Parts: sequence; structure tokens; C-alpha cells
Amino acid sequence: MASPVDRRTGLPVVAMVGGGQLSRMTHQAAIALGQSLRVLATDPEESAAQIAADVVLGDHRRLADLRRVVDGATVLTFDHEHVPTEHLRALEEEGHRVAPGPDALVHAQDKLVLRRALADAGEPQPAWAEVVTATDVASFAATQGWPLVLKTPRGGYDGKGVFVVADESVAAELIERHGVLLAEQRVPMVRELSAQVARSPFGQVAVWPVVETIQRNGVCAEVLAPAPALPDEVATAAQELAVRIADRLGVVGMLAVELFQTPDGVLVNELAMRPHNSGHWTIEGARTSQFEQHLRAVLDYPLGSTAMTAPVVVMANVLGGAAAEEGWAGPSLDERLHHLMAHWPDVKLHWYGKDQRRGRKLGHVTALGEDLDGVRARAAAAARYLADGVVDPAFAFDDEH
Repeated sequence: MASPVDRRTGLPVVAMVGGGQLSRMTHQAAIALGQSLRVLATDPEESAAQIAADVVLGDHRRLADLRRVVDGATVLTFDHEHVPTEHLRALEEEGHRVAPGPDALVHAQDKLVLRRALADAGEPQPAWAEVVTATDVASFAATQGWPLVLKTPRGGYDGKGVFVVADESVAAELIERHGVLLAEQRVPMVRELSAQVARSPFGQVAVWPVVETIQRNGVCAEVLAPAPALPDEVATAAQELAVRIADRLGVVGMLAVELFQTPDGVLVNELAMRPHNSGHWTIEGARTSQFEQHLRAVLDYPLGSTAMTAPVVVMANVLGGAAAEEGWAGPSLDERLHHLMAHWPDVKLHWYGKDQRRGRKLGHVTALGEDLDGVRARAAAAARYLADGVVDPAFAFDDEH
């Protein structure tokens, strides 16, 4: 049976679960490809729901709502991993295409499932254990040392559900609150990296350069592409690791493999099976963005070139700051956009249309060039100005001094 297409265009309809900024940017990529993107959002004010023409309001935890969004669509995909796998299996049994499928997606949903799969495959990862009592944690610490890291197996992101624990009493409190936890060695980390790969249903893969991610308070603040001073052999090993994981798990679409670089190599931290914050730089910085590539992969189109468009690309997240506080008396958002474009005309802005609050990802900026220090300074200054209304003196006009 032929896959359903949009009767108006003769081209596929992609249904995406989630109405956040990832859906919003996927929608932008879909426009250029002629694809129709349908979004399942919980609220018409969500980032993607503001701009998409085809929005289904509903709850990703309800099978009936998933059936509504996938009806007549070519494929169902995601901007987050929180959809119950049993619902996705039900959709597959009904003949719908789901990418990535539930057997793959569960590895991004459940950290214990991921750890077991990596262990079975012999892939590099931190020492870990499933713990259900404080005694379990103490036994793990006896071999790995304090402090250690405790994680909730499901639901954590942007630093949520991750706890650095220095003694058994704190571990006992967390066990009592959360039940089963994942205990991990606190590795001797040099920095955090991300390796992204796209994979089609029949196994074509495409990889981007490995990037460095800079975290602040558990939230990604900057992405440096390519990861500076990363030895070629380490970069290649990280890319090959990402491809092996994608193939072994049967991923269809984007896969981000978040990595710890240690003095001895790289270790797998977590997976995301969707476009990912560490790949936002690809919109301007690569021939094919992660968002376009995700669409190409889930639709089984040939994948695009991942070559960089400049020697250095830096993405900086705009995290809600002083300008997001109640009673802000500084320049309005629109005024800040005017000034940003005047001070940094080469920096590209992506604003998500979200309610502003401190620490929230409100948008991102991307700068390109040849000199890492200069490119990074421009991106960081532009992001700070949007967040706090403060112009870095290095970029001030003469009459601002």
C-alpha cells in the first residue's frame, strides 16, 4: 500500500509529537522541502503551535490523541522521548510508521535500558549499577568512590533528575524519594562532547563533526563546532561509536550521543533520538541541518551533505536572564532585537516564541568564522544581550562608552 501524502502537494505529511522549539525548527526545514508537518501540541501557545498550519491539540500520553495526529500521516516522529512505548507499538500494529520505533526509542527514555544495552555491546560507558537501597549505593561507592552520580532512570533532562552525591545519607533521601535509581561513577572528565548521526530505515548514515558542549547549571549554554583541539583519532572514534549505536538499536532519524571525554577516550553519557540542542549550529553551519536531515531520514530520502559552511561555528543558547524577570524596565524584546542586529549583523538569531522566565531556553544565536575566540565572543555577547540587556564593552558603539 502506498504511503499517504498530502492531497494538496503530493508530498508526505510528517506528524511530530511535541510542540516545542525542535518542532518549530523542523517545521522551518519542512517548508523548504515541501513537506507538510503536523504537530501534536498540548497548548496553542506552544512554540511550534504558534507557526504550524496543522496543529492537533492533545496529550502525548493518550493513545487516542496519538491516533488523531498520525491519521493520514506518512510517518510519526518526535521532538521529545516521553511517549509511552506501548502506545507506539499499538500504532505500529495498526499499520502506522513510527520513526524511531519503540524498540529503539526506549533506550533514550530509560537510562537503565541504555546502560544494559551498551554493556551487552561492549561499548564504553561509566561504571554503573542499578540501586534500590542506600546499602546498594554504599556498595557501589566502595568500588567507585565518593562522590558519585545518581540519576532517575526516566524523565530527566537539562540537569533535572541528576544528583551528585557525597555520602550515604543523601543517597538514602534520594532513594526514598525516587525509588530505583541509576548510580554512575563520577568520571575524570576533560569536557563534554556530542556526536550526531542520522540514519535512514535501510541503514544509510551521515555524521557531523564532533562538537564540544559547554554546560552551565546542568543546561547547555554553548556548542563549539568542531570541538577544538580534539585529536582526529578521538573524533573518529566518537563518530564510529555513534554509528554503531544507531545501527545496533535500529535508530531511524537523528541520534545525538552525548559523551564524556576522559584522558583515556570517550564514554557514553546519554542518547537523544531526535534533533538535539547540540546540533542547532547546523542550521547555518552545515550544508544540511539536523532538522532537514531528520526529515530526510524518517522519510527514507537520501541524506544530505554534512560539510561545514565555515571553519568554526559557535551556537549560544539565550537563557532567560534579567530581561525575563518581572518588573524588567530595560529595553523591550523588540528593541533588543533591533540592537542585536545592529551590533552583531553577522550573528543569526532563532527565537522560540516562549514565555520568558529565568533559566529557560528562549532562543539561540549562531556565529561563524575562522577564529574560535572571536566567533565565540560574538555569539556569547549577542546571547547575553538578549538575556540581560547588557552590551559587552568590546562590542559597544562609540557613543555607548
